[in-house]
Amino acid sequence: MNKITIFDSTLRDGAQAEGVSFSVEDKIKVALALDELGVSYIEAGNPGSNPKDLEFFERIKDIEFKNTTIAAFGSTRRRGISPSEDSNLQALLGAGTKAVAIFGKSWDFHVTDIINTTLQENLEMIYDTIAYLKEQDKYVVFDAEHFFDGYKENPDYAMKTLDAASQAGADCLCLCDTNGGTFPQEISEITKKVVDRFAVTVGVHCHNDCGMAVANSVMAVLAGATHVQGVMTGFGERCGNTNLSTVIPNLQCKLGYECIAEENISKLTHTARKVSEIANLQLSIREPYVGKCAFAHKGGMHVDGVCKNSRSFEHIDPSVVGNERRFLTSEVAGRTTILSAMQRIIPGVEKNSPETTIVIDKLKELEYEGYQFEGADGAFELLIRKTLGKYKPFFELENFKIIGEHPPYASGQTASAVIKIKVDGKSEITAAEGDGPVNALDKALRKALEVFYPNLSDVHLTDYKVRVLDGNSATASKVRVLIESSDGPDNWTTVGVSSDIIEASWIALVDSLEYKLIKDIEQKFKTFL
Repeated sequence: MNKITIFDSTLRDGAQAEGVSFSVEDKIKVALALDELGVSYIEAGNPGSNPKDLEFFERIKDIEFKNTTIAAFGSTRRRGISPSEDSNLQALLGAGTKAVAIFGKSWDFHVTDIINTTLQENLEMIYDTIAYLKEQDKYVVFDAEHFFDGYKENPDYAMKTLDAASQAGADCLCLCDTNGGTFPQEISEITKKVVDRFAVTVGVHCHNDCGMAVANSVMAVLAGATHVQGVMTGFGERCGNTNLSTVIPNLQCKLGYECIAEENISKLTHTARKVSEIANLQLSIREPYVGKCAFAHKGGMHVDGVCKNSRSFEHIDPSVVGNERRFLTSEVAGRTTILSAMQRIIPGVEKNSPETTIVIDKLKELEYEGYQFEGADGAFELLIRKTLGKYKPFFELENFKIIGEHPPYASGQTASAVIKIKVDGKSEITAAEGDGPVNALDKALRKALEVFYPNLSDVHLTDYKVRVLDGNSATASKVRVLIESSDGPDNWTTVGVSSDIIEASWIALVDSLEYKLIKDIEQKFKTFL
C-alpha cells in the first residue's frame, strides 16, 4: 500500500477563511483532534505574522503529539538581505518546530510585477532560504506558489524554481494551484512532468475556486504525488482548499493508498464535525462521507434496497468513516423507514400491521399541514407514541404569559415570560427574561420543570430554525419551527407548526424536553435490567 503524507493546513490556510478566527485555545484543540486522527503534519501558523501564532508555538512545546509533526509556515527571505537578517525567518526558527513550510514564487509574473524583483534574485531567495533552514536541521517543504499558472505561462522558469529548491535540499516540492483555476487533466499532466524530473517527494496544494480541489488532488496523486495538503472540511480563503475529509477516504477507501492509520479512518466523521464546531462553522449536511445526509435515504425504493443490500444505494459502508445510515421519515419514505422507527418502540410490529397503517396515515396528515419529520427524529418518535397510545405527558401547562419590551433593558433582554405548570397534581409558577419571547419562554419552562426533573439542566438548544410555509398570508402565514437540542452525548430535533410563531416554538420546545425525559427513563430501565 503506497503511503500518502497528509499535510493539514486547517490552522493556517483554514484560518484565512471568512468568519473564522481561532483563539490559541481553539488552535490547540484542533491540533489535538488532528493528531488523534493521525495526519502526518499540521501546518500550525506563521509565527512571524502575529502574536497569537507566537503564543501557540510556545504553548505546544509542552504537548507531546502521538502521530503528527507540527510545522511552522513562512516565506523565502526578502530581497536584498540574507536569511540570517530576515526577521520572519528568525521567528520561524524561534517556533522550534522540526518541520517548516516555505512558500516562494514560481510564476514569473508574480516575481516581476508583485514582489518587484528579478527572476534571478527570486531563484536566489528560494535557494538561500532553504539552504539556511537545512543548516538548522529542519524538514523543509517548499510550497511553489502559483506553480500551475506559472508553468502554463513559462514552464522553463517554473521548473527553475523547483530546481533551486531541490538543489538547496528541500525535502518536498509542493505544487500549488493557488488561484484554484487549473483543471484536473492539467494537474495530472504537469504533476507527472515534475515527478519524472525530480527524485524528491512531490506534493500538491489545491484551492477550490472551480470546485475541483479534491479532484485535482486525486489526479496529482495518480500522477505520482505522495504529499497532499488541505484543510479538514475544506474551508479557507475565497472558496476554500482541498477538503481532507473527502480526499482522505477517496484515496484510502477507494484507491488503496494509506493516508492515515487504518484503525483511525473511522474517526474521520467525528474529527470533521469537531473541527467545524471549534471553527464555529456549520458543517454542510451534504458533505461527502462525513455529512449528516451522506448516507441518508428518503425514497421508499432506496430504503427498501438498502435494507436488502446496502450496496444497492451506498458507495461505501458509513461505519468505515464513522458515519451512520439514516432513513428519513416522510410521506414518500415507504413503510420500511417507518417500521424501523416503530420497532424501537413496539418490538414485533410488522410492515403490514394495522399500527403501521395508522402511523403512516397520521404522518401524511401532519405533513399536509406543514410538519416535516425527515430531519426531526425526536418529534417522529413522539408522534408514534402519541398515535399508538404509548405516550403520557410529563407535565400539564396551566397557562403562560409573554410580555415584550421596546426599547430593551440595558441588559439587552427584550421579553419576559411567566409560566405555570402542573406535575402530578403539584403546580409550579416561574418567570424569566430572555432575548425575545421564545428565549424567555424557554428559560421559564426549564426553570419550572427542573424543580421536578433536574436532569433537564443538561439540555441546551443547539439550533433554532423558522420556515414560512405560506407567504401569501403575509404576517399571518403558517410557520414551521425546528429545534435541535443536545444533552452532550446525544442530539435530537423536534418540530412545531402554527400560524403563531410562539405556539409553533412551544410545540417544538415541549417535545424536545419530553423526548429527553423519555430517553432518560429508557436508559434507567436498561441499566436496571
